[in-house]
Amino acid sequence: MYSVELITEPADFLALGSAWNDLVDRARIPHPFLRHEWLRAWWECFGRPHQLHILTVTYQDRLCAIAPLMSERTQMYGVPIRRLRLMHNDHTPRADFIVAEQADEAYQAIWETLLHTNDWDVLQLGQLPAGSATRDRVRTLAAGRGHATGIWQSSASPYLALPGSWDAYAATLSSKFRQNLRNRLSRAAQLGDPMLEMLSDPADIRAASADAMRLENSGWKEREGTAIESDPAVKRFYTLLTDRAADCRWLRLLFLSIGGRRIAASLAAVHENRLFLLKTGYDPEFGKCSPFKLLTYFAIHHAIDSHFDEFDFLGDAEPWKLEWTGQTRAHDWLFVFSGTPRARLLHPIKFQFVPALKRLQGCTSPHSRV
Repeated sequence: MYSVELITEPADFLALGSAWNDLVDRARIPHPFLRHEWLRAWWECFGRPHQLHILTVTYQDRLCAIAPLMSERTQMYGVPIRRLRLMHNDHTPRADFIVAEQADEAYQAIWETLLHTNDWDVLQLGQLPAGSATRDRVRTLAAGRGHATGIWQSSASPYLALPGSWDAYAATLSSKFRQNLRNRLSRAAQLGDPMLEMLSDPADIRAASADAMRLENSGWKEREGTAIESDPAVKRFYTLLTDRAADCRWLRLLFLSIGGRRIAASLAAVHENRLFLLKTGYDPEFGKCSPFKLLTYFAIHHAIDSHFDEFDFLGDAEPWKLEWTGQTRAHDWLFVFSGTPRARLLHPIKFQFVPALKRLQGCTSPHSRV
């Protein structure tokens, strides 16, 4: 009754679009980063030189699970390995298996297929969000067959569970922060009327994408080489998303405008009654009024007024995000090591020797505490 198919050809992956997104909807994935249009753009921009290794599980002719994996030959601590991993990088905030129905059987079918292909040394499931069943299910299945595993803690992403009103939320902020916010609003008002634009129409998003790119590329990001424009593959990825806004119906562009001039921007997403911030930027000419702080203020206000459930900052727990919330969502990386000699060598290196070395370096640092 269970059928597992291995997909390695991009054309076959492309043909799955409708069925893939139907599965994401049935699985109630609370973010857009496992939708077909996101992963399709990701693969087109970052896929080379990897090989697709997508596993689909069908139960009684109905798709019930997908493991969006890829294979690669790489090195880990100088050891050449064959690695299977989820399709993600720094531009994918969350990754996971997509499992909608028959979860126990689906995970078992995926694991047995991986076990019997025997063409990998390390299975790396990165950026699994808190609450993901994949981490514990796969780890338990692997341990049951005698495979070494390990968990590596990744980013803790700030998010805000939204209350029913702005006043209720504002009461949770420090008086100092509220005063600072009022000062920034006052400075902005001296230059013109500050307002939020939220673009959802695909044609409007495409037309405004150059403005968003200009703002994202300005200031410190340009100087430090972290702007979208700094990497052709990254630029192509975000360009594809905006060009395909008709397919990415969850995509949004947010702007803070003062006197009709756009001075801050965020590529964003609205999915499952949540607002996500993807890529942000602002015009340094207006730095004294903290343009992105004001954009965040208006965006949270809009999310509360729209009765959204959550405002997700994504990424790392940077200080500016923690000014708005103390809530964070943990992410883990699960490593499963096969029975090959290389894999048996790598497990103690990663989960014993390297952590011990870091602890030793911390103890010998001139800034460490005894």
